[in-house]
Amino acid sequence: MTALSPNGPDEPAPPAGLSDRDRAVLAVERRSWAGPGAKERAIREQLGISPTRYYQLLNALLDDRRALEEDPVTVNRLRRVREARRDRR
Repeated sequence: MTALSPNGPDEPAPPAGLSDRDRAVLAVERRSWAGPGAKERAIREQLGISPTRYYQLLNALLDDRRALEEDPVTVNRLRRVREARRDRR
């Protein structure tokens, strides 16, 4: 079953916004971290996922326009970091 668009029955509904988990991933990236391991510990405790899975989700979010709309400052900063790492390879 598909949702109807507010623009009429012939147009598809816009995609839903980010999930709570996606918002939580972006929230972790907005924070600054005091020392080594603090971020990874927070990922496990707050999100209940491994750091490896976290970075997989984060990388996918950087290519999701909904994430850009939700938090453009964080997403654009992380995109620049990702591009810089790619350029160094």
